[in-house]
Formats: sequence, C-alpha cells, structure tokens
Amino acid sequence: MRLFKQLVITTGSIIFTYNAVLAQQVPPQELPMIHQLVRDVSATRIENDIRKLVSFGTRHTLSETKSETRGIGAARRWIFAEFEKISDDCGGCLEVMYISDTISGQDRIPNPTEVVSVVAIQRGEFDPNRYVSMSGDIDSRVSDPLNGVDDSPGANDNASGMAGVLEAARVLSQHKFAGSIIYMGLSGEEQGLFGGQIVAKHALENNWRVKAVLNNDMIGNITGIDGVTDNSTARVFSEGTRDVETPEEARERRFSGGEVDSPSRNLARFIDRQADKYVPNLDVMMVYRLDRFGRGGHHRPFNAVGIPAVRVMETHEHYDRQHQDIRTENGRKYGDVIEGVNFDYARKLTALNVSSLAEMAAAPPFPAEVKLKGAVSASAVISWKKPSGKMAENLAGYKVYWRLTDQPQWTYSKYVGDVDTYVFENLVIDNYYFGVAAVAKDGAESPVVFPGSMGSFGGY
Repeated sequence: MRLFKQLVITTGSIIFTYNAVLAQQVPPQELPMIHQLVRDVSATRIENDIRKLVSFGTRHTLSETKSETRGIGAARRWIFAEFEKISDDCGGCLEVMYISDTISGQDRIPNPTEVVSVVAIQRGEFDPNRYVSMSGDIDSRVSDPLNGVDDSPGANDNASGMAGVLEAARVLSQHKFAGSIIYMGLSGEEQGLFGGQIVAKHALENNWRVKAVLNNDMIGNITGIDGVTDNSTARVFSEGTRDVETPEEARERRFSGGEVDSPSRNLARFIDRQADKYVPNLDVMMVYRLDRFGRGGHHRPFNAVGIPAVRVMETHEHYDRQHQDIRTENGRKYGDVIEGVNFDYARKLTALNVSSLAEMAAAPPFPAEVKLKGAVSASAVISWKKPSGKMAENLAGYKVYWRLTDQPQWTYSKYVGDVDTYVFENLVIDNYYFGVAAVAKDGAESPVVFPGSMGSFGGY
C-alpha cells in the first residue's frame, strides 16, 4: 500500500504543495560483504591443498587406511585436521565429524569396506537447522576401478573440488550467518556414490533441513579434449523434475507446469545470477541435465532423497586426465596429474560457491507452501506461508518473480514487502511462470521458489 503525505513549502510569496510518497524501503540489491568474500578466496591456498592431497599417492576407496602418508585413510585424517585448524581460527565455530558406514557386495566394493566422509558444520545464528552445503570428493581412481594400490593422484578429479571446500570453509567461517553451512568431503564417489548416500541418509535421520547441496567435481581444468581452452565459464548441472516426484505430483505438474522448475533447477538459476553479480570474468552455463550424458556425480544421492542439489564443474573436460593409469602412449600423456590443474580457475569456481553459500545462508527461510491460482482470470495470485519466531528475525519481505515460459532465467521481479500474497495484475496465469524469494534486511535473498510440489524446497 502507498501512503501519501501532504507537504507545504513556503518560499517568499510562492507556496509549493505536493504529495510525497512514503514508499516501503527496498533492501539492497547487492551485498558488499560478498564482494569481499570473493576477493578473499586464495588460489595459493587451493594449490597447496591440491598438492597435499596428491601427495598421498592414491586416495582410492579401497586403498591403505593405516598409513599416515599414503592412501585414503591418511587423506581423510588430514582433511579432518584441516577443518579443526579452520575451526580454531574462528573460535571453535565448526563441528567436525566423520560420517561413515560399511559397504560390501558391490561391483566396485566387493569386500566389506568402511566408506568414511568428513563433514564440518558452521551453525547459523537464527535458523541453525536450515543448511546449505558445498561438497567435494576425497577419493580418486585409475583405469581399473578396483585398483587401490597404484598411484592415483586425482589432482583435478577431485582434489580440486575438495580443496575448494576447504578454502570455502576458511573464508566463510570468518563470518556469521542466519542459517548453517555444511562443508563435506565425500568418499566412495568413484565406487558408486556411496559417501553421498550415507551422508544424505544421515541428514534425513537427523531431520536436517538441507536446502541446497553444491557438489564440486572437477573445478580445475581449462583445456578440454575438444581442444578448447576456456577459463571464463563453468557448468552447473541440475535435474528438471524431482526424482522423488509421486504419481499425484506428476499429474499436478502436467497441468500446472514446472518441468524445468525443480528446486535444483532454481538453485542453478540462483548460482548463475551469483556469477553475474559477484565473480568477475566468470559466466555460468546452465545445463538442463542431472549430470553429463550417461554419467553420475555426488549430487545425485541427495536428489534421490529429495534434497536439492547441483553439480558445479569445469566446462571443457579432458578425458585423458580422468580415470586413467599414468602413462604415455604414442606421445600422448594420460593421467590426472597436477600439471593439468589451473589454480586460478579453481579459485574462480570456489568463489562462485562462496558467494552462493554466503547469500543463501544469510537469507531468511526459503518460502514454503508456495501456491498459485488464477485460472480463467485476468490476474495470477501467488501466496506462501511465512516463518515465525527466531528463524524469521532477519526477514525483511519477499520478492516475486515472473518470466515467459520459454525463458531460461527469471527476467522480471518486484519487491512486495512483508506479505504472504501477491496479485499479478493483468498477467494471465497461462502465459507466464511465477515464483517468490525471501529477502533479508541486508538484501540477502533465497533462490526463487516455484509454486507447488514441483518447486518446493521443503517446509520450515
């Protein structure tokens, strides 16, 4: 609602009378803090971490676990110790833990093997049971997926992603946020995505409200098998419809739309906007697939249980540097060695994660129970449930979004204040897609939430 106040100003014999609009104050569009966080990400520290992970020789899931210098056991203990150091530097702000289970009887884990992931949690001030997360993989492999003995440096796949997670924790742990952030080093990815399955199960059993998982798998290579060298784009893969969709929900989607508006897809759109706003010389390519054609990554186990998750990675892969024995054949080099990693590019993609995690963690609770109505009407009506109590302390209001149905990104938006309903005057529901985001007092904003079960990030 607009409020008007009559003001009268007298200058000599001339009287000026006008209406002043007392408009509702709109929160800032950008957060200066995030620009600084992006600048704080260090290519040198990322390089040091990648080199350290490579130094363990192999990090294969079936490799040595007792040695202090070789194998996945030494690697995960070092990661755990690094998280503890980071926690010491922020006054004990991280809860560091192992999350594990024993896997056996699988094609790539035939014998009982403990799959151990390392997790660090930075608790939020207002809404500590709401989480956003960044993950990387601890493990590596060579040509034979059962070879846990030979050298498997895994410099890009995926020491780069794991180093990015550690660096994100260093940068973000120096600040406080409304919601919680989880930093994850996942194991067992190359053997069947088991680390992600185990952690996702743990999250559900402990009622964690995980709103987003940013899985980083290979964020350091800039020269692809296609001959292209590119250090200015990144890919974000996301599922279009939720893997846990029921037949009833599929029917709802069929008649209401939402095939390209799952929470994971709108998480990808959010990350795309973060690159444009905060990360210089980096553009996001949104790929409308769960993952690369016929392949998998550690975001998939989270999608499989209804947790929104995407894969962040380089744009041009080099297959000679993935899952290969280290060798030279006919002058062609194979193997995932340190020479294939561009540390400044890994810094950019880490900064993309940092900016996205920071804004989502600083945002109020994501809108819940979003509904849309307006069939055979001149105007669409969107509504949502507002949070209450401490979790809503930083809530300023909401921003509604809309776009034509063939547009990949949200193109129109309007801040509508601290309300739970908005009417899109003379926008026919049939011609547009609609959504809503929560906005904090400092301007931090959640991803856009699409109405219905198709777009739900879950409840409060």
